[in-house]
Amino acid sequence: ALLVAYVGYVGLGAGVLQALERPAEVRAAQHLLQEHWELLANHTCLRGPALQRLVQGIVQAYKSGITLQGNTTSLGRWDFSGSFFFSISAITTIGYGNLSPSTVAGRIFCILFALFGIPLNLVLLNEIGQLMLLGVQRCARHLEEVFHWQKKASLLIKTCALVTGLLLFLLLPPLLFSDKEGWSYEEGFYYSFITLSTIGFGDYVIGMNPDRTYPGWYKNVISLWILFGMAWLALIIKFCINFLE
Repeated sequence: ALLVAYVGYVGLGAGVLQALERPAEVRAAQHLLQEHWELLANHTCLRGPALQRLVQGIVQAYKSGITLQGNTTSLGRWDFSGSFFFSISAITTIGYGNLSPSTVAGRIFCILFALFGIPLNLVLLNEIGQLMLLGVQRCARHLEEVFHWQKKASLLIKTCALVTGLLLFLLLPPLLFSDKEGWSYEEGFYYSFITLSTIGFGDYVIGMNPDRTYPGWYKNVISLWILFGMAWLALIIKFCINFLE
């Protein structure tokens, strides 16, 4: 019964997503093809295969973090802050997919780094989550002793913890992303949940816009937000698991 419910839920998601996203995908493909033929028609000196190779080269370079800016190229994804953020996304298993090692040595190191880093990250997240839970329980006991509440104190503290977590990890960060990345609030909220849940599609990633200048503290603060936010969301997911079971 559980397997049937699981497959049915996934099938429902697939059907809804197909209905919502497929038309937009078809329109985007048609628009790209139209622009391709218009470019070749208006610039007869261009050759189709050569243009295709150039486009593929630009796409591959962009995936590696290199973008064209006039007559120069911009680097910076593999500086220390970018590498630090990649390390966080690797051991937290977010894996955005927008950046990956291109050298053999880098790939081998990434495997070894993740092999020991993922268990370390899980242990740390568990400890942070237990500290959060312990703080909530202590506050509830304190209220019970002061006001002689019983069930009300526990419910009140849990509600406050939930609202505080929502504000700190899901509702307020999109405002920062709107300022630093130029995203809408909906895009920032979407990025926040996709990141903290470790889904990590990679369609939105902070600090990757070559046209924007980011402060040095930005990626480090976001790394801490990811760490504590994942611990908080793990508690919420654990509660949902217990409810479903």
